[in-house]
Amino acid sequence: MKGKNYRTPAGMPYVRREYIHGAPQPKITKFTMGNSKGNFAYKVSLLPLRKVQIRHNALEALRVAVNKQLADSLGGENYCLRIKAYPHVVLRENKMMAFAGADRLQEGMRRAFGKAVGLAARVEAGKPVVEIEVNAEGVEVAKKALKVGASKLPTPCTIQIAPLQKS
Repeated sequence: MKGKNYRTPAGMPYVRREYIHGAPQPKITKFTMGNSKGNFAYKVSLLPLRKVQIRHNALEALRVAVNKQLADSLGGENYCLRIKAYPHVVLRENKMMAFAGADRLQEGMRRAFGKAVGLAARVEAGKPVVEIEVNAEGVEVAKKALKVGASKLPTPCTIQIAPLQKS
């Protein structure tokens, strides 16, 4: 199935992995990149405008695109990138056969529970998907990187810039 079939969060999330045999691992493995111990002045966040489910391969594509832009422009020590959404929800698909004689081999919609095919993160509107911490000279680079990363997501997004409190 296509990714757009899983975009809208409908029904109860299917998340109890201890009962799901054969549930896939998330494609996204690193959730924090860059300098996680650095002192930065600004936080740039990517906020979705609608409640949506984001598949794990879209989150991985977002992470790769944003991290590459930041590493090329700022270097590895001048930013901290955090992915805030975790793909908990297991997606299912009732696979149908599409060849001659398939009507004798399958049940159609009878007992159509489906098998686990992927994972997704349910994200509320206005909750950050990605946060980047940078200094003042990296704010424009972070905005540009998040604009590239927003094209990987199935919803329109906005970018928010907030100063961090110095402690």
